[in-house]
Amino acid sequence: MRKQLDDSLAEMNKYCWWHSIDLGNGLVTPGAKSLDLMAEEYRNSFDGLSLHGRSVLDIGAWNGGFSIEAKRRGARRVLALDRPGQANMQNARDSLNFAISKSGLEIETIERDVEVIGALDGIGQFDVVLFLGVFYHLIDPVYVLRQLYPITKEVLVLETHVVVSSDSSPLMIFYPTDELNHDASNWWGPNIACVEYLLKTIGFSRVEIIQPKDKNRAVFRAFR
Repeated sequence: MRKQLDDSLAEMNKYCWWHSIDLGNGLVTPGAKSLDLMAEEYRNSFDGLSLHGRSVLDIGAWNGGFSIEAKRRGARRVLALDRPGQANMQNARDSLNFAISKSGLEIETIERDVEVIGALDGIGQFDVVLFLGVFYHLIDPVYVLRQLYPITKEVLVLETHVVVSSDSSPLMIFYPTDELNHDASNWWGPNIACVEYLLKTIGFSRVEIIQPKDKNRAVFRAFR
């Protein structure tokens, strides 16, 4: 048993971890997000939603923390989706496969770049679609949102960076280089009103907004 744990730890430490995930048997991934922060994000994303027997699509699954949590909360089917290609994405895919394997849960995986036209064609519909920490990384997030509406049967859970503004009008700031957190993959800073109205404009009838402790983040639950 000790050797198995040591072998698992050695393999786990090959990967970069953003999510801290308790995989059981003393194995916890060393994510940049602590277990406490992950627990808060799970509550903000899932509490009050019934996942039991539901199908869940996790877009931007990364290390798989939210896919695993959805399955642990009773989801019948979970499909973890992330982009193919780049070296860092291969690392993420390997870490996802590791986490799923060690969790002992049945979770499907798929590689799609949601910004590619038609990337979600044929993927089917899901009761719950997770779109967490993805919106502001996309050059054209509005296009992607419009593709998510027809595949969402019940609720889309969207989490994103938001800007705090005294202007109550819907607005979104564009970051052409690395102005946001010195990360060139961060493109947009919407305010809360912008995201809410975008979700309603593309067809969702009701939007719940949850503000975490970090006021530069927000969770939106958009219902059909």
